[in-house]
Amino acid sequence: MQLTGAEIFLESLKREGVDTLFALPGGVVLKIFDVLHQQKDIRVILTRHEQGAGHMAEGYAKATGKPGVALITSGPGMTNVITALADAYMDSVPMVCFSGQVPSGMIGNDAFQEADNTGLSRPCTKYNFLVKDVNDLAQTIKEAFYLASTGRPGPVLVDIPKDISMDKGEFHYPKSVAIRGYNPTYDGSKWKIKQAADAIMKSSRPILYIGGGVQHSGASAEVKELAEMTQIPVDMTLMALGTFPGDHPLSLGMLGMHGTYVANMAMHYSDLVIAVGARFDDRVTGKVSEFCPSAKIIHIDIDPTSIRKNIHVDIPIVGDCKRVLIELNNILRATVNGNQQKRRKPWWDQLAAWQQEHPLAYTQEPEAQIKPQYLINRLYELTADRDPIVSTDVGQHQMWAAQYFKLKNPQTWLTSGGLGTMGFGFPAAMGAQAAFPNRLVLCIAGDGSIQMNTQELATAVIEKLPVKVFVINNRFHGMVRQWQDLFYEGRYSCSYLDNVPDFVKLAEAYGAAGVRIDKVGDVDAGIQEALAIDRPVFIDVPVYQYENCYPMIPAGGSNHEMLLEDPSDLKKPKSTHKQASQAGSDTVLTA
Repeated sequence: MQLTGAEIFLESLKREGVDTLFALPGGVVLKIFDVLHQQKDIRVILTRHEQGAGHMAEGYAKATGKPGVALITSGPGMTNVITALADAYMDSVPMVCFSGQVPSGMIGNDAFQEADNTGLSRPCTKYNFLVKDVNDLAQTIKEAFYLASTGRPGPVLVDIPKDISMDKGEFHYPKSVAIRGYNPTYDGSKWKIKQAADAIMKSSRPILYIGGGVQHSGASAEVKELAEMTQIPVDMTLMALGTFPGDHPLSLGMLGMHGTYVANMAMHYSDLVIAVGARFDDRVTGKVSEFCPSAKIIHIDIDPTSIRKNIHVDIPIVGDCKRVLIELNNILRATVNGNQQKRRKPWWDQLAAWQQEHPLAYTQEPEAQIKPQYLINRLYELTADRDPIVSTDVGQHQMWAAQYFKLKNPQTWLTSGGLGTMGFGFPAAMGAQAAFPNRLVLCIAGDGSIQMNTQELATAVIEKLPVKVFVINNRFHGMVRQWQDLFYEGRYSCSYLDNVPDFVKLAEAYGAAGVRIDKVGDVDAGIQEALAIDRPVFIDVPVYQYENCYPMIPAGGSNHEMLLEDPSDLKKPKSTHKQASQAGSDTVLTA
């Protein structure tokens, strides 16, 4: 069957089950957009910026587990989407990005809006393609989706020159692909898995350390079975939140730079670390030379390059997390003897002591400014029964959301981990909302980060994506200010935002709704008001400006060396807002 390249593109996407495409047109992709205009099978969401398109594709992928798809034009279209590709690469997000390119005969001639798309994207994609023959297009698209979603997932770029989209060729869509040199290992070594089982049975102070790979492999049930069967406590990375229920008795919460005290102490003093789908990044390990000094380490990951990359591993197991855990659980099920809860009691007694010694805590004075922790904690409590999808931007609010939002299910947490991309949260939430129009989707953002992709409000309104965006408004780049407080003697170099827009009016200008919550007593009512509105809402919440996020492991520190509160010699400027007296203060402890 003879089809144009643009028609082959459309038919190939249909064969891959693509139902949503995040896109922004330009000259070299107009033929593709013309074909898209004449069909109704794939929803095309016009974004206002290519970075927004990329992050929406990421949010769609994180919420569904399927590759998110973006279509952008050449030149600045490509350079604008690079940040999203790099973000997806760092966090192993399955994504296929199609870029337009100048005609084949003009490549390398500095043509109008020409950029080296494959060269630009090579460091931040799992693989990329430049299509040189229309007859190769269908095969290339099949391979792109296969590469994006198998092994360690990641973004793949397909660069399509203008002439390729217009030329005609034979359309044959392959049922399967085999790529030479690409053979991910899914089944781990049975011998190594048996070694891991033996180590678990011999350990006295084990910790289960799970990362985003658990989510990618759909291994949440297997992790839960392993933890409950052996009564091993669970530490989660930022990317793993929701893969193990945050309110489960075995959960210690998030570990790492802003992890809980008990999670970090458990890691440091363990005698066995069972790492599943985690990569031992620097925010988890802290000072590498002092990381888990008494522990044997088991590392399960589908990516062999992640094993022993940062930390010495005693039992490396290359394989898919789900398949490896099924095998491991089968062995343990036949091996476990007696009451594991009783066997682990000394370890759990120690964990309970750490938990009691330094729980997550904040003080909210009834007449004072709203504390960010209080808002997020109330948002969690008022929406827990609706199983929301929660997206965040990057900064202090991201860490507070990770600490206080105890997600119960996988694929409900959308955040930027490895790259730490400000501006990610709102478009990612929109991508998830597009995938699940009837789900409650929340975005927790800062006043600095939200301004990096605010233009997508127009997209949210037009596409009827009723995302609820809670803007933690402290008029600072808060995390930068915190570091300047602690390590730069309070010199707020370029961290104070002295001109923040009226977010309520800004939302209304785009046709969205705006709500402001500026009193503690109005928090619950304001949240309920926002949730009741069936369109995009910006909820502006002015908060105490100088609140710092704790616990915190300073750069270069080890896991057991946490800052738990502001140092006594830290002198914060007085807020310009009225401060309440200590009388009637309420200290809230959360676990």
